[in-house]
This record gives sequence, C-alpha cells and structure tokens, in this order.
Amino acid sequence: MYTLYCGNKNYSSWSLRAWLLLTHFGIPFEERMVEVTGRGVSDAHRPYSGNGLVPCLHDDGFQVWESLAIAEYLAERYPQIWPEHGQARARARSIAAEMHAGFGALRGAYPMNIKLRLAGRPASAAVQADIDRIVAIWHDARERFGQHGPWLFGRFSAADAMYAPVVWRFITYNVPLPEGAAAYRDAMLELPAMRSWQAGALAERSCIEACDSLAAEHGGPR
Repeated sequence: MYTLYCGNKNYSSWSLRAWLLLTHFGIPFEERMVEVTGRGVSDAHRPYSGNGLVPCLHDDGFQVWESLAIAEYLAERYPQIWPEHGQARARARSIAAEMHAGFGALRGAYPMNIKLRLAGRPASAAVQADIDRIVAIWHDARERFGQHGPWLFGRFSAADAMYAPVVWRFITYNVPLPEGAAAYRDAMLELPAMRSWQAGALAERSCIEACDSLAAEHGGPR
C-alpha cells in the first residue's frame, strides 16, 4: 500500500492534487499529514521527502515527490488516471505540465485557503492574464474532449486534479468566471473527493498567519 505525506488541507495545494487522485480512483493509501509553513522547502520534511516538500508518495520505501511525477508514477499501474485516447492524453499532459510550471502571478496573489471567503478585488494585469489563460484552457479541453462527462476530458483525470487548487482559489477570492468555466468549477466542487478534502480543511485547527494575512490583503473580507 502507498503512503502519502501531505500538508495541511486548508493550505497545501500541491498535496491536494496527489490526494485527490488516490482518493477519487480508490487507490489504497495511508495518509500522513504534516504541517507546512507556507515558505516552501523545509528541512523538517527531509526525512520523508527528498526535495523537502510535500506531497511525497512512498511505495515500499521508494519516494516519489512532485505532484505531476506522482500522477505519472500512479498511471503506470492505473492508466485510467490519464485520458484513454492519444490526442486527449497528450493535451491533458500538456495542460497539467503548464499548471505545474506556470501561473506564478495567480499563485502568489491568491494562495489556497479553503476556509476563507473573500469579497474579491480587481485582479492585477498579471493575475488576470493567468485567470484568462486558465479559462481558455478549460474551454478548449471541454470543447474538444469533454463531450462525455463534466470533466475537462469527459471523465475525471490527472488534468482535473492539477487544476483542483485553482477551483478553490476562484471560490476563496470570489473570481468572476464565464458560464462554461463556472459550470466546470461547480462540478469540481461537487466531486466527492473534493468535498472530503474540504471537510478535512474545515476541521483543521492550525493556521499559517502569513498565508491568512496575504489572502486577506488580496481579497478583503466577504
């Protein structure tokens, strides 16, 4: 059985992705929650994560870190994690990699914070550009490949898991979305695994003051 080291559910966007895949696809795993600081690499994580970050998946002592690498590792045993058909699978990997490597303006301005509900303020030009690109990615995937289900490629895949933290950011910061993007956001919020993660986040008592302060600075109370 796998062991997943993951951070606080309220804050750890990267952990959400790996946890969501394991949970949604019914892959047996043991969850080990560890505290994150919101400041990136931590030596406290080194004993169980080679890069000092979470999530980190353990498979009989072998470590796999980085959420996208975890998805690929799991997909070797559970190929349903990616779309079945070649072009859909290639596009899903493309947009997953784009999320993994990009959208720095949005990440910096809108840290994931599931407990908060903020009024939302006009986004900076850089953040709005990230939002617009995400909306375009969602629209294109749904138009080309999403005819047979509510997810980006019809059925749920690693691409949806990679964009799950953005869904929470759009909710927390009250980001206005066009109709199609809003419908996809709402479908993601109803996913049982997303609801389970949210319940865990709401039950947590620990807080990261720096993250809470940054969120309030950019969103204001709702």
